[in-house]
Amino acid sequence: VQLQASGGGLVQTGCSLRLSCVESGRTFSRGVMAWFRQAPGKERAFVAASRWNGGSAFNGYYGDSVKGRFTISRDNAKNTAYLQMNSLKEEDTAVYYCAAIPNRVNRGSLKYPNLYDYWGQGTQVTVSS
Repeated sequence: VQLQASGGGLVQTGCSLRLSCVESGRTFSRGVMAWFRQAPGKERAFVAASRWNGGSAFNGYYGDSVKGRFTISRDNAKNTAYLQMNSLKEEDTAVYYCAAIPNRVNRGSLKYPNLYDYWGQGTQVTVSS
């Protein structure tokens, strides 16, 4: 199983970026795809997660600092998860990692990185003024 993250870069405050995470080796269509980030000197932090709702859709969950600015989405036909980041701030600067759990988990557990089975290699996002 591999997760390949891409789409990072250097942008100015207020701009947008879209990160992509392509999964290969297995499907996570009934599990969780998520994004975490890690800034220098800080612990890895939850950004967003897309969780299968048990039916035909996925629900998005977000960290407080990105609510209203970031949107997570999934395209199961392409085995890809996206993170649309709008109104970027300098404090969004970090290495962004995609992660996945193949099974459905409690929504309260989504923010804990140790529960994720698979991780991508990270993509750098730098926001400058």
